[in-house]
Amino acid sequence: MTRVALIDDHESVRLGLEAACARAGDMDVVFSGSSVTACLEWRARTGAAPADVVVLDLTLGDGTTVTENVHALVSDGSSIIIHSVADRPAAVREALAAGAAGIVSKSSPIDEVISAVQAVASGEPLNNVEWASAVDGDRAFADAQLSAREREVLRLYATGLPLKIVADRLGIAYSTAKENITRVRVKYVDVGRPAPTKVDLLRRAVEDGILTPIEDAGDS
Repeated sequence: MTRVALIDDHESVRLGLEAACARAGDMDVVFSGSSVTACLEWRARTGAAPADVVVLDLTLGDGTTVTENVHALVSDGSSIIIHSVADRPAAVREALAAGAAGIVSKSSPIDEVISAVQAVASGEPLNNVEWASAVDGDRAFADAQLSAREREVLRLYATGLPLKIVADRLGIAYSTAKENITRVRVKYVDVGRPAPTKVDLLRRAVEDGILTPIEDAGDS
């Protein structure tokens, strides 16, 4: 029996998925709620094992980012399927980069969502041709494949902080922070998106969802 969690801030969507999982016969919906925080609190309160698969809305109404949500759930031991209209390629690629197993459109027949859950639960890759096409069509998609550490160094550095302050905040050596920024620049060059200046790095960070324009304005 596959343990499934449903996280969506639209109750009607969750109810429809719950009914479909019940009809499937091999799934047990162990949690249904509107936020990742609520799911993790449920785990802590009950001591229940993590869900095998979490069906997660791409954008929740609580101000969290897809990267935060996917990282939290993957770290907790679950596989993630993003369930969304997914009309924002940057958010789609952010979810996949954060560790989501794949994307299923909210416009897909419910049987396709159930099949995706069964596939991921079995360790099979999802066939995301539709989403690969959407992402490949985005001119900014050339993914630099930054590591988690490189993304964090870039996020702080691109807001305007001196590299020494970035290193201090992250508890790493200045030389390590400098090496990370050098690797970031090299990776962006390799995918045809050079970022020779700090302003260019800021643009890349915004394009890739590492920073939002609001965050940039607030921190600079």
